[in-house]
Amino acid sequence: MRIHEVRAHRSEDQLPREQQLAWAMAQVAADEVAVTADVEEMIVNRVIDNAAVAAAAIGRSAPSTARAQATAHGPSSGGIGATVMGLPATQRTSPEWAAWANGAAVRELDFHDTYLAAEYSHPGDNIPPVLAVAQHCGRDGADLVRGLATGYELQIDLVKAISLHKHKIDHVAHLGPSAAAGIGTLLGLPADTIYQAIGQALHTTTATRQSRKGEISSWKAFAPGFAGKVAVEAVDRAMRGEGSPSPIYEGEDGVIAWLLDGPDARYEVPLPEPGEAKQAILDSYTKEHSAEYQAQAWIDLARSLRADHPQVADPQAVESIVVHTSHHTHYVIGSGAGDPQKYDPQASRETLDHSLPYILAVALQDGRWHHVDSYARERATRPDTVALWRSISTVESDDWTQRYLRADTPSYGGRVVVQLRVGETIEREIALADAHPGGARPFARPQYVQKFRTLAEPVLGEAEVERFLDIAQRLPELTATELAQLTFVAAPGQLPEKGLPGMF
Repeated sequence: MRIHEVRAHRSEDQLPREQQLAWAMAQVAADEVAVTADVEEMIVNRVIDNAAVAAAAIGRSAPSTARAQATAHGPSSGGIGATVMGLPATQRTSPEWAAWANGAAVRELDFHDTYLAAEYSHPGDNIPPVLAVAQHCGRDGADLVRGLATGYELQIDLVKAISLHKHKIDHVAHLGPSAAAGIGTLLGLPADTIYQAIGQALHTTTATRQSRKGEISSWKAFAPGFAGKVAVEAVDRAMRGEGSPSPIYEGEDGVIAWLLDGPDARYEVPLPEPGEAKQAILDSYTKEHSAEYQAQAWIDLARSLRADHPQVADPQAVESIVVHTSHHTHYVIGSGAGDPQKYDPQASRETLDHSLPYILAVALQDGRWHHVDSYARERATRPDTVALWRSISTVESDDWTQRYLRADTPSYGGRVVVQLRVGETIEREIALADAHPGGARPFARPQYVQKFRTLAEPVLGEAEVERFLDIAQRLPELTATELAQLTFVAAPGQLPEKGLPGMF
């Protein structure tokens, strides 16, 4: 890897394009380096993973709204259109709208892959826009694999170096540029075209983090679909010769100077050397449980703690439960956020998904986590759950913060201290979720396939599940015709009737 140093520059500096981060990213995207076997394997896993969580969410409100909007826009000129998950492959739409709809379906349950470092990310959000363009433009499976390797690489590289949440900017500001770059790789575009698309995509995806604060709404699901849609449109404009604000990161009125750490800021972004394989996807990890990633390890800890000490599930027996964890976990999903909604039984599913006190309370009582049952209103309002929930708090631990930020072996857990009313104290800690590559039961192909079968079979039926798994696992060898079938069709009755009307 090489380190690309980034800082803001005054306009009179006339920073050469070759010294700009967007250009360095475009060079990575245009590099025709081969995809390694382990990266290829992991890309297949994540395509299966995305489809699993999208299938489970396909009938919910946000994906249904996005699907209705998308199907109002038929295939655009210049290609055959792209598929929308849940619908027959013959029912196609314009690629930017397919990216929108499929992106919302993938993100709805907050159940797919993740990478946490200086910033947060779900790099699997690159898959819907890159796949949509691949289908529309008649590309094959090998092309798609190359494009996804780029998307994952650049989003994760940005996440390693540049914090957005510190300045209350939503993390999709790293997704827009990575998806545009991935599409550039897919289509074999020259670096100067990709450079313009990256700039446009970044400029139009910098939004505040209020989408993940307070009463969290369905926009949390729509945000990555919007970034993917913007990326597709940005690439189209760049291909037509249109430019972008530049230097987009380093400019005097650019992203660093005014949205991030300011004119004196310095960032070091790791990027592959020319000819170096794009391996960053191997640093990411998926979820076993449908909850924010920083809650994954705590669900696993709750299962084992409850098995050994059943009394921890009883609010009559528990005086308090204190979670000692990283700054990031404490302030994003813990009581450090200061959001009363994180303790509100009437809060939205999206809010409960970002409440570690709620998640820990339910996991302690149930000994499991379910993407529907664990968020049901009757589950959240159960009096004994509310009592236990409100006895739980989080505190920031310097030690766990340092372990979270450790580049070589990051940790996303902490230590829990349960004070029982009889005077006994129970302590336990966990560093990583069981499904993490360094965890107790790391996910590999069989676990991804099982996750898909478990989530998708009730929605798709067994035959459609097996059809999708067959084509997905042959992804690198798929022809363009076969790639056009890389979607799934919901079983009769699984998609809701038409909802409220919009403009389209």
